[in-house]
Amino acid sequence: MSRLSDLYKAMETLRKEGLSLNEDLEIQVSELEENIIKKEILPIVTETIAPALKQVQRELVLVVDYVPGAPISVHLSRKRNFAAGITDAKEILPDPQVEHKEFGQRNPASNKVPTTRLRITLADGRVIQESQAAETFRQFVMMIGPERVRSLGMTQCKVPLISNTLDKKYKRAQKPVGNGWYLMTNSSTQTKKRDIENIARKLNIKVKVDIV
Repeated sequence: MSRLSDLYKAMETLRKEGLSLNEDLEIQVSELEENIIKKEILPIVTETIAPALKQVQRELVLVVDYVPGAPISVHLSRKRNFAAGITDAKEILPDPQVEHKEFGQRNPASNKVPTTRLRITLADGRVIQESQAAETFRQFVMMIGPERVRSLGMTQCKVPLISNTLDKKYKRAQKPVGNGWYLMTNSSTQTKKRDIENIARKLNIKVKVDIV
């Protein structure tokens, strides 16, 4: 069963029990639905449509009108700003895949470095310190909000530091931070420390970051 099916089943169960969704829960459900569509359905649609559109040499916009139980209706428009007249329109685009150069196999022994961790001390005295530097970084990002970090436009290994796409090469290093976002952690502890300090400075957050 897909995640969307699980979501709709849970909502139907609540309704059968006579429970209504409050405004906050409705917003959360809507956001979750959009994230699932963005991560699971949009890539499939993109991969299917893109090859067929390669023969088209002029810009256009395809609008897919979907109503459950009814045939899909597709409209074509030459107006690139068509969404301006739709107040609740949201553009859902996955980050593009990055092309990486392939290097020869390296000797693991020559690159081995001692394991280090991070300790983040906040202005109010709270401390974030996990068993791995990557997890400490992840907890910090989730605390301040992945969307705020995303807005800074930072990258790591040419991949957005906060991305909505799993990179083909570095996906194992991308850690979920909520709302369909992933944090790139393929970096040294020293680099993570620097990134955290840069994020805090740009967002005017006072922190002290130590390598332990």
